[in-house]
Order: sequence, then C-alpha cells, then structure tokens
Amino acid sequence: MALSRVCWARTALWGSAATPGPYVTRRLQLVRSGLDWGGPRSSKLHLSPKADVKSLISYVVTKTKVINGKYHRFLGRNFPRFYILYTTFMKGLQMLWADAKKARRIKANMWNHNIKFHQLSYREMEHLRQFRRDITKCFFLGIVSIPPFANYLVFLLMYLFPRQLLIKHFWTPKQQTDFLDIYHALRKQSHPEILCYLEKIIPLISDVGLQWHMTELCTKIQRGTHPAIHDILALRECFSNHPLGMNQLPAFQMKALSRAMLLTPYLPSLLLRHRLKAHTTVIHQLDKALTRLGIAQLTAQEVKSACYLRGLNSTHIAEERCRTWLGEWLQISCSLKEAELSLLLHNVVLLSTNYIGTRR
Repeated sequence: MALSRVCWARTALWGSAATPGPYVTRRLQLVRSGLDWGGPRSSKLHLSPKADVKSLISYVVTKTKVINGKYHRFLGRNFPRFYILYTTFMKGLQMLWADAKKARRIKANMWNHNIKFHQLSYREMEHLRQFRRDITKCFFLGIVSIPPFANYLVFLLMYLFPRQLLIKHFWTPKQQTDFLDIYHALRKQSHPEILCYLEKIIPLISDVGLQWHMTELCTKIQRGTHPAIHDILALRECFSNHPLGMNQLPAFQMKALSRAMLLTPYLPSLLLRHRLKAHTTVIHQLDKALTRLGIAQLTAQEVKSACYLRGLNSTHIAEERCRTWLGEWLQISCSLKEAELSLLLHNVVLLSTNYIGTRR
C-alpha cells in the first residue's frame, strides 16, 4: 500500500505515462502559461495618464457644446429678444479679445524691431488707433463697476444707453446703422458754425487772391456744390499761419472742430489744441500709409470705415462713391505739409458737406 502511493507520487512529479488528475492538469496549464507570457493579462486596456486627461477634456468639451447648443435653442424659442442681446454680447467679447491679442502682437513687434507708429502698415495703424478708443471706453465702465454691487447697475446702464457706453462690437447690425447716423447728425450740427467762422476771417487774410478763393469756396458750399480738389488746395497758405493756422485757432472754433471729429469739446483750450493736433496727425499718417497700400486693396467695410472717420456718412452711400471720395481726400491730404494740417482738419467739413449721396 505504501509502495503504491510512492510510485503514484513519482509518476505525477516526473511525468510518468499515468494520466494525472484534472486538478493537476489545470495547475500545470496555469504554470506553463505564466512561464510563457509573464502572468495573466487583464481584459481592460489601460491608457497613460496623459491620454486619460486628453480623453476627459475631449469628453467635457463635447458635452459642453451639446449643452450650449440646447441652451441657445431654448433662448431662441422662448426669449428671442434676449437671445439677440445675448449672442451680440458674446460675439462682442470674442471680437474684443481677438482685437486685444492682435494689438499686443503689433506692439510687441514694434518693441522688438524698434518700429514707430507711422512706420506700420495701414491696417496695423488703424487697428491700434481704433483699439485705443475702444479700450478707453471700456476702461470707464470698468472703473464705474468697481464698487460692490455696482456691476448690476452697469449692466442696466449698458442696456439703457448702448450708444454712449458700449463699443461697436456690442451693437446689433441695426444699432450700428442707427448709431452712426446719430453720431453724424451730431457732428453735422457744427458744420454751419465752422463755415461761418471761415467767412468772418476773410477780411483778415492779407492776400487778395486768397480772399477771393475763400469767398468762392464758402459760396459754393453754401449753395450745395461739392468743391473741387484745386479749390481747397488753393487755400493751403491760409491754413499754415494766421488766421487759420493750428496755433491761431480760437477756442470756439476748436470746440466746433472737436464736435465735427467726434471728440469731446469739454476741455480747456490748451488740451483741445493738443488733442486736435494729435488726432489730425494720426489721420495724416494713416493717409500716407493708405496711399502706399492703395484704395483698391481695401474691403468694402474698410472703405466705409475710412470715409466715416474722415467726416463722410458712408453708411448710405454706394461703395464706388465712397472710393471716389476717399481718393479725393487722399489727394488733398498727401499734398499737405505738417504745418498745413489745419486745412486737413477743416477738410472734414469742406469735402463732406455736399458730397453726392449724403443724407441731409
């Protein structure tokens, strides 16, 4: 009995021809598989921690887009007027952020390559000029919203007075047209006052020929005739020194010109003169850059914006007429020297008052 047990054990250990039991067979299969493959594998696929994070972010972004889409459809169905304001505000924030990044790149390029403002391209100069004005307006809102709970009042004021407190990024398309018409009507109110002063100073002009040219120009404009380029350039000498030079303009004329340029007139005379000089110099630099670029390279929106900045209400004028008017402006501007920029400032009124297609 003992001998048989020993023999059975030896055959089980050393691979005798005797068939082992099912338990031993299963154990041997597990041992062999462990030796061959280095341990059993899990049925689940494990990713790296970085891949897990990317997958999670992708999932969150996808879900957020789905929820956002449902939210937009809900607002559009149930609150259509609020939905228009909401989408306009969100798009405005995106455009303002994009403008800020572009302005930062331009300023960094100017700093790295020691480039002055007047050496930039036309589009870069115009972008910086407009961004500075937009940020100034936004900065005022930021200051007002600093006190506790004042932000709720600011939102109410923004809703009630969008033209005065918001920049164009936050205007609806209809508001853009309406507000530009309102601004042009405000600056056009100063045109008669500016022309009246030009008539009054005619006796103060020493040259008789220049007196005649000034009289003819004022008469043409009052009769509703659009002046020619040579009619305006013939008077450049009058605007380089007394009585129409930039340093000789009286305070009431500077206030009227400030309103015509959509600048605040409620400043001391010294600051008004400095601001008008700076603003006119920037426009003169823009004109030179635009001449290098060429009007044909501008889009329709860029042409209309350029005309509006220079005094023409381009919102209701055809694109080709705007290009023609802008070409006339550039011929005058690029013919002037720095000492004659007072003529460019008055040209906002002289060239735009009676142009074909302008709304009365």
